[in-house]
Amino acid sequence: MINKQSLWFVTLLSLVLVLGVYYVTMPNDLLKTEETKNVNSEVTVDVEESDMLVALRVERDEEVATKMDELESVLTNETSTTDEKNNAFEELKLLNLNIGKEEELETLILDTYKIKSYVEINNDQIKVVVNSSEHDSKLANDIMRTIQGEFDEKMYITIKFETN
Repeated sequence: MINKQSLWFVTLLSLVLVLGVYYVTMPNDLLKTEETKNVNSEVTVDVEESDMLVALRVERDEEVATKMDELESVLTNETSTTDEKNNAFEELKLLNLNIGKEEELETLILDTYKIKSYVEINNDQIKVVVNSSEHDSKLANDIMRTIQGEFDEKMYITIKFETN
């Protein structure tokens, strides 16, 4: 009886043999490389997102990163008490949930209203910066209702319009 190791060896050897025969019998035309034509093509990238939204995201990311580092240092510190570690873990978990919810709300606003935005959640306060040249109170009210629909408890939502 043949064991598994021998069976695998025979299978791989036969595969190498078949590929070798195929390579040798292949026509020479397929093996020759053609010169690639030098095509000059310009790539243009249009960035429509305002510098303000990018700056807000970068600032928020830095704040979150420093806060996470602080919380992780409390978690890994051997002298921290169990209560301190539990509080740090809960705060870290809440921070991660808020980051996910912020991205979800930005996507919701983009999908619903076709407007780029920045969302920041602090406890029960939500700050939204909308990249729109149109400063419409109806649009702001609709965005507030859409965001509030994502939460069970009452949130304090502020909308700020940012022009390009």
